[in-house]
Amino acid sequence: MEATIEIRDLTKRFGKVVALDRLSLTVEPGEFLVLLGPSGCGKTTLLRSLAGLETPDEGEISIGGDVVFSAPRGISVPPGDRRVGMVFQSYALWPHMKVKDNIGFGLRVQKLPRQEVEARVTTVLDDLAMGGLGERYPSQLSGGQQQRVALARLLATRPPVFLMDEPLSNLDARLRMDMRSELKRLHHDTGATTVYVTHDQSEAMTMASVVVVMNEGRIQQMAPPGQIYRQPANVFVAGFIGMPRINLLAARTLGDGRARFEVGDFTLPAPGAPPNAKVFVGARPEDVMLSLEPADDAVEFQVYAVLPAGPETIVHIRRGEVTLVARETRQLELKMDQSVWVGFDPAAINIYDGASGELLPPEGGSRREAASRMADGGRTG
Repeated sequence: MEATIEIRDLTKRFGKVVALDRLSLTVEPGEFLVLLGPSGCGKTTLLRSLAGLETPDEGEISIGGDVVFSAPRGISVPPGDRRVGMVFQSYALWPHMKVKDNIGFGLRVQKLPRQEVEARVTTVLDDLAMGGLGERYPSQLSGGQQQRVALARLLATRPPVFLMDEPLSNLDARLRMDMRSELKRLHHDTGATTVYVTHDQSEAMTMASVVVVMNEGRIQQMAPPGQIYRQPANVFVAGFIGMPRINLLAARTLGDGRARFEVGDFTLPAPGAPPNAKVFVGARPEDVMLSLEPADDAVEFQVYAVLPAGPETIVHIRRGEVTLVARETRQLELKMDQSVWVGFDPAAINIYDGASGELLPPEGGSRREAASRMADGGRTG
């Protein structure tokens, strides 16, 4: 049931707006690939192009070894012949049809025998714990149940490729969490190649085997979730991924052999950084280490705000014009305007070129990249 998707130099324009800009990527068989990015970045246009609902201006698409679109060769296979199944944000259920008829609609279009249609509908209803809902109409179902019907309709046709366009965005927060688990299990059980669109980074990071971060019709980074988080490829990805936000500071490296950044009126360790260069320093909130007492190489800050959040506390701290965000899991008693001392693990700091915004390689190869490969199964995008 697995299929490879290959996209080469895909371009799509809407008037003067370039939605996809010579975009190329390969989705490996059985992958759960998530397209992530801000509104207008091109992720839904890419998904609709795969489904055949949009016609690109340039490039080629192949699914399972078959070319389904080629601008140079004038090929554009109709959506129904692409062997893909799609789940929409709006569920797109027929309101006048019962659940069992909604699920079996695609099978009847394929002119399968009535007995096989009924058998498949019964199987997917049971698999999704909806065995008693076949005689109901969509209006009689909750949002989560309607989403399951949309998924059941996709499963019944057994396509090798699943396409999902923000399928959980209309659900409440708790139900979204439950459905993420269901979708991951569904992917595990079917092994289908899946392309999933979302603007919710938490959804992307918890569900994907590979995340593609997009902006302005281009791929900014394609990698496993752990690498996207720990090694953002540029300042856009660094600033887009993570909640609370990454600490991203403009700095200049010193040229006195100490390999340190100068940020405002204090310095940070900068292993492997080029001397006398303008850079950006990136550190995740959990990598900002707080101490209530002075410590070697620690910098004094003042607490600006304390935001308790159950198992963790988000702490905003300031020194002059510099504000940092720290994620603290210890039960520290912190007060407003209190002095704290801040330390940084050099291995947890990312350094970005000040001109291009691209990630600079760390000293001695990449300890973080090696750790990321171990954690995410080896793919780096």
